[in-house]
Amino acid sequence: MRYSAKTFLKAAIGAAVAMGFALSPAAAAEKKDFKVAWSIYVGWMPWGYAVESGIVKKWADKYGINIEIKQFNDYVESINQYTAGTYDAVGAANMDALSIPAAGGVDTTALIVGDYSNGNDAIILKNKDKLVDIKGQKVNLVEFSVSHYLLARALPTVGLAEKDLKVVNTSDADISAAYKTPDVTAVVTWKPMVSTILESPDAHKVFDSSQIPGEIIDIMVANTKTLKDNPKFGKAMAGIWYETLATMKDGTKSKESMAKASGTDLKGFEEQLATTKLFYTPKEGVDFTSSEELKKKTQLVSEFLFEKSLLGKDAKSAGAIGVEFPDKTVFGDKDNVKFRYDVTYMKEAEEGKL
Repeated sequence: MRYSAKTFLKAAIGAAVAMGFALSPAAAAEKKDFKVAWSIYVGWMPWGYAVESGIVKKWADKYGINIEIKQFNDYVESINQYTAGTYDAVGAANMDALSIPAAGGVDTTALIVGDYSNGNDAIILKNKDKLVDIKGQKVNLVEFSVSHYLLARALPTVGLAEKDLKVVNTSDADISAAYKTPDVTAVVTWKPMVSTILESPDAHKVFDSSQIPGEIIDIMVANTKTLKDNPKFGKAMAGIWYETLATMKDGTKSKESMAKASGTDLKGFEEQLATTKLFYTPKEGVDFTSSEELKKKTQLVSEFLFEKSLLGKDAKSAGAIGVEFPDKTVFGDKDNVKFRYDVTYMKEAEEGKL
């Protein structure tokens, strides 16, 4: 889950060609049927419950449309399918939405900004309790992922850079087991793997995402052209999201269902929620998305992606892909805006206009 790499972008482009889709906005004609992809992660679990509880059907019926929301076991594949045009929207982390569909030429809009990691992602050392001790070590993580980004942001705080250590690309599925081997002494990953690893008495968390709040963001993105031509889709999606979040605040039934679907129990799910800044109300989402802070965070993410050559082979700077904010200001190339933060539908939810 939640990672980005050069190979994934290539895979997405290849899939688009093979399937006969162009990496461009969908046809302008109004449509009735929409497909949405999501994958297992605490910030996206509400989408699964929304299907199960009938909330999706309720809002789709209200606007006279059909919305199919499908869970993917492979996060990257869900983004590739969206990039190829098979899906109209997908749950993604901000850096992955920028580095895969946007970098691949698909004009993409974040219509719901759901949360940011506030401790879910962490750097863990074996038998060492200070971040500076990471110097000279091999560090196991999913390369080009939010974990890699967390490491890049952490190192300068203790006067280090990536050249001072060696990154070892390790699948998220293997990282907990890898930590138990003698050769692995430093890992960067996310919950629930973080929780599992920290059960070891020799494991010490030395940095986490709460120290860079608002930078690792979980969002629902949609094809910009599709969204523009079909505002009913945007309205329904916002309605679904905020009604589902309301069930989480009012009781434990929905959270128990989400916990089970994500392979844990209520206690484990609550632990993940505790280190996730979930925007339960549309106002929270609007305020965060409209903030000056988001612009600063976006520049930091873009700089990391450029450094790792994840903004496309022709990118000449961190601003190669323009990112538009709700006030219509743009970070980067104003002539190549491919990623947009839009509060339209969150605002309508806030004002009770859905």
